[in-house]
Amino acid sequence: MAGLDRRKRTGDYGEVAAAGYLEAKGYDILARNYRIWGGEIDIIAREVTKHGEYIVFIEVKYRKQMTYGRPVAAVTQKKQRSSISAAYGYLAENGRGDENCRFDIIEVFGREQLHINHIENAFGEN
Repeated sequence: MAGLDRRKRTGDYGEVAAAGYLEAKGYDILARNYRIWGGEIDIIAREVTKHGEYIVFIEVKYRKQMTYGRPVAAVTQKKQRSSISAAYGYLAENGRGDENCRFDIIEVFGREQLHINHIENAFGEN
């Protein structure tokens, strides 16, 4: 159980860093750790661009070091399907079915010096 608690704290650390990064870029954070039967999304945000407004569903992956490869490699097809399922649930619950949406991944890596890599539209066309 202690290992699970440590992983949760580590994941939370990456999510806090990612949320701060997004807010600094002008995103509005709508929800964090959104859970619904069939899926979970780390961060849900709203981005307003010159091309319109987007609801952005963001998977955050944090690694202290690159021993096991890039964090993005942990976002499997199964995880993508789970995120898409949760996104449908969020949109239905919040009456936002007609919004422009996309799925991003934010990689956070490092210890003292954090590095953030934001991959927009990481799941392809939605």
